[in-house]
Amino acid sequence: MDKIEFHNVCPDIFKLREDLADSDIWRKEKVCFARGKRYLIECASGTGKSSFCSYLVGMRNDFSGKILFDERDSGELSMKEWNTLRKSGISLMFQELRMFPELTAYENVEIRNVLAHTKTKKTISEWFERLGLGGRMDSMLGLMSFGQQQRVALMRALVGKFDFLLLDEPTSHLDDVNSEAMAKLINEEAERNNAGVIVTSIGRHMNMDYDKVYAL
Repeated sequence: MDKIEFHNVCPDIFKLREDLADSDIWRKEKVCFARGKRYLIECASGTGKSSFCSYLVGMRNDFSGKILFDERDSGELSMKEWNTLRKSGISLMFQELRMFPELTAYENVEIRNVLAHTKTKKTISEWFERLGLGGRMDSMLGLMSFGQQQRVALMRALVGKFDFLLLDEPTSHLDDVNSEAMAKLINEEAERNNAGVIVTSIGRHMNMDYDKVYAL
């Protein structure tokens, strides 16, 4: 998949709102996200960040307008096609992470890697070291801090194949050092996949060399 386009997209909950003129996304004739580019979506509370992410992976369809994946209308995709898109088209790191607290940190990453077969245990171990979690691979995820869990969630998102990487507030609980380490790893894997990167942020955001910054 080489591009994602929004055409006059507006969440149904905003259909009566008249204050969307400042948004670079909602109700705009055309907004394009291209593979290989980096995008930052700056969001204020209540501007539809969760809706934006959910629409991109087909978890919700309560909007007007059209979202196109390589010219294909998202509303025409079958369940099988959505599953394929989630498996190898768009890799999403959820804001709420959605992992398994009863499994170890490593198991949470490996559970996706088993399906993708893209990374060796050695590579994943090196990622844990780079993100400051070298001694926590075998720790139960539920006993780790939210910031530590965010780093594990990122690794889980990176082990799969993807054309676009969608990161929903990936560094909200991280300091500058860990945020920088994550950004470097993201850039490396995005370049390896020639993937687009879309980062959402409320307030403090991850420092990357963004090609475009949008206000939601």
